[in-house]
Amino acid sequence: MAWEPYYRGDNIARDVTLPAPPPWRKFPLTEKRSASTFQPPPGLVDAVNAALCLHRPLLLTGPPGSGKSTVVDSIATELKLGTVLRWHITSRSTLTDALYRYDALGRLDATQHDEADDIGRFVELGPLGTALLPGDRPRAVLIDEIDKSDIDLPSDLLNVLERGEYTIPELSRHKTEQIKVRQAGGEGTALISNGKVRCTTFPVIVMTSNGERDFPAPFLRRCIRFEVPKPDVNDLTRIVGAHLGDKAAAQAGDLLTSFMQELTSGRTVATDQLLNAIYLVNGLEGEQRQALSKLLLRALSEA
Repeated sequence: MAWEPYYRGDNIARDVTLPAPPPWRKFPLTEKRSASTFQPPPGLVDAVNAALCLHRPLLLTGPPGSGKSTVVDSIATELKLGTVLRWHITSRSTLTDALYRYDALGRLDATQHDEADDIGRFVELGPLGTALLPGDRPRAVLIDEIDKSDIDLPSDLLNVLERGEYTIPELSRHKTEQIKVRQAGGEGTALISNGKVRCTTFPVIVMTSNGERDFPAPFLRRCIRFEVPKPDVNDLTRIVGAHLGDKAAAQAGDLLTSFMQELTSGRTVATDQLLNAIYLVNGLEGEQRQALSKLLLRALSEA
């Protein structure tokens, strides 16, 4: 793209037409577009196929920005598994969040206003809970940044990962045997019998970790583990070419060199930083190119 200072900092109002976004920032974001430029690192294809054959979760470890969360988009697109169900982990996340949500206050308010006791209106399955519904084809699930979870969450997942089932106590205690509830993401409804959900085909689960903590052995035993390797120059050239074209990759020799120097020195930088830099500064020269490159390739460990 041609660099242009749309904002000038001179407090003069003007009409401007902002530029089109880079290919990876076009909305709405879709799994298909994300997968179309994905370049799997060596060894990943074998790890994915091992997880698929053994019906085990795939646990990907690597630094931020190494493309871990894109793997599930690639799998779901290539195997036609539909829209990816996503569970983004925080320190407050619980297993129940992933399985279902029950609006107890909403139901109480409805009963106080003499509405029919339709408990299914107040239950919505979570991403993992939806993926465990019975069906002929597995669903793809991303459990993102599981290392940010509470220390007990990986252990809480063990039974679900091993047995592929869970119970919704609020439904199992209800007088109605079959209850219709909402699926995650507005994907329709599901009929739950006696409050129990049991999968017939284990979902394709991809979990990501930035390596910020260790996991208990029983949890690791139930996963296929793969550590995303640091890319070399050839890997980066392929990634840039997939996103921006071979011409852009050929013009970015100095940026590739700077990026590799950051990686080999142990500083944390992400591949999308390199793409940002190449997208903006290709075509620029001199001090402006250097200043923008320094701004965009700043190590993630720096405040």
